[in-house]
Amino acid sequence: MPKIYFIGAGPGDPELITVKGLHLIENADVLLYAGSLVNPLLIQRSHASVKVNSYGMKLEDQIELLVKHAESGKIVVRLHSGDPSLYGAISEQIIELEKRGLRVEIIPGVSSLFGAAAALKVELTPKGVSESVIITRPAGNTLDKDYIRELSRLGFTMAIFLGSSHLDEIQKSLDYPPDTPAAIVYHATWGDELCIRGTVSDIVEKAHEAGIERSALLLIGNAVDSQRKGVIRSHLYS
Repeated sequence: MPKIYFIGAGPGDPELITVKGLHLIENADVLLYAGSLVNPLLIQRSHASVKVNSYGMKLEDQIELLVKHAESGKIVVRLHSGDPSLYGAISEQIIELEKRGLRVEIIPGVSSLFGAAAALKVELTPKGVSESVIITRPAGNTLDKDYIRELSRLGFTMAIFLGSSHLDEIQKSLDYPPDTPAAIVYHATWGDELCIRGTVSDIVEKAHEAGIERSALLLIGNAVDSQRKGVIRSHLYS
């Protein structure tokens, strides 16, 4: 049975990819990749005879391309940014491929969430500060309602994806204390990476001043505090 490989390309740095993922990219015959979200240097590593940017392609056209080449015996890779399981829109692709009798294998990738945490040099779940991470996104063209206000009341670390163009609305929804630490990370792990620190009350203003309108992740919570206040020594080091 023909197979399609869904691979997470990582957050940006072309070296932040699994060994298995890189091996498949290098040996693919056909590479369908997520446009500017994937570092061009990674695309160049592929020896695929067919390389297609999926930006602007309809789902049906993507499926036809993948099926046609997989059924002809080619090694076919669908390359997503970050990790495909987080806002990768892979479910609808997998459903259609399986309807056609194709198998799918997913190769995990480094999420931009972890790239951002690394850039900020913070732990998302430090003992005594936050035991949980909430991953969510704001309402917009493809989502009628979000639960940012309700989720923020829990007080845990929150990571907000796909929100760069909705920062003002997000700020109005947040129900953290105004002095809660917050950070915006633009293009985590890329060459032009930019980290901006602040609080719930001023992080959006700082983001606007920096001209951030896309490709940024918003992190909120006491775990984002660069001073690591309130951290309790882990039992691992007792």
